[in-house]
Amino acid sequence: MQVTREQQQEWAALKYDVMAHSQREYNAIRQLFKGNEWNEEKEGSYRQLIQNAYDTVPTRGSLLNAYQHVWGYFKRIATPEELVRYRELSEHFSPTTDELLPFLRELTVKYQMKYLLNSNLLFPTKKTDS
Repeated sequence: MQVTREQQQEWAALKYDVMAHSQREYNAIRQLFKGNEWNEEKEGSYRQLIQNAYDTVPTRGSLLNAYQHVWGYFKRIATPEELVRYRELSEHFSPTTDELLPFLRELTVKYQMKYLLNSNLLFPTKKTDS
């Protein structure tokens, strides 16, 4: 059977959150979705990989990597001031005093990036159904 629209939407919402926790699990899930074929075994693997990711504490590097991917949506439309702010926040980023996430949320709302408005990393709703 094929990947359903709901599965694609769920992964779209979770992908940057998963990436922020574990690049390895993120890459494994991407592989599951390749070819657009789905079955119960893939569904089980998908749920387990999400859980594994959420069991992993994000690091400074994994968070910055996910944030850089999110920034990619804004790099061509952000003002020069927003670019400077992004660079400053990235350079001084610390997971314990995360000012970059609120900034990216602000840009998402300002520029109404529909894809990112549904992102669990930016606007958390749930971790997983498993």
